[in-house]
Amino acid sequence: MLKFTEEHEWLKVEGDIATVGITTHATVQLGDLVFVELPDVGKAVEKGDEAAVVESVKAASEVYAPLAGEVTEVNQAIADNPALVNDDPMGAGWFFKMKLADPAALADLLDEDAYQALVG
Repeated sequence: MLKFTEEHEWLKVEGDIATVGITTHATVQLGDLVFVELPDVGKAVEKGDEAAVVESVKAASEVYAPLAGEVTEVNQAIADNPALVNDDPMGAGWFFKMKLADPAALADLLDEDAYQALVG
């Protein structure tokens, strides 16, 4: 299942684990990324909390926790090479995985059609 936030994060959900990244739209708006700061594994986050930071040639921006949960894994490859996010934001450029505190809260997020209408 793929879900989106109005802050341009995407979530690929498998069971109660969500892989989180930023959308292609976000990478176009930011430009070439030069720095990524990832959350610590084990960090508990609430929906809307700052979870990661990206810096590009244009601006710095936060990546927010799309839902409450606990960070279970981070993608060290993008910290080492931020350009991966620009090259494949919806694949190899993922930021972190999290165990969702309440998978039912996914219903509050956007599906792909609603997200495309938002950025349309």
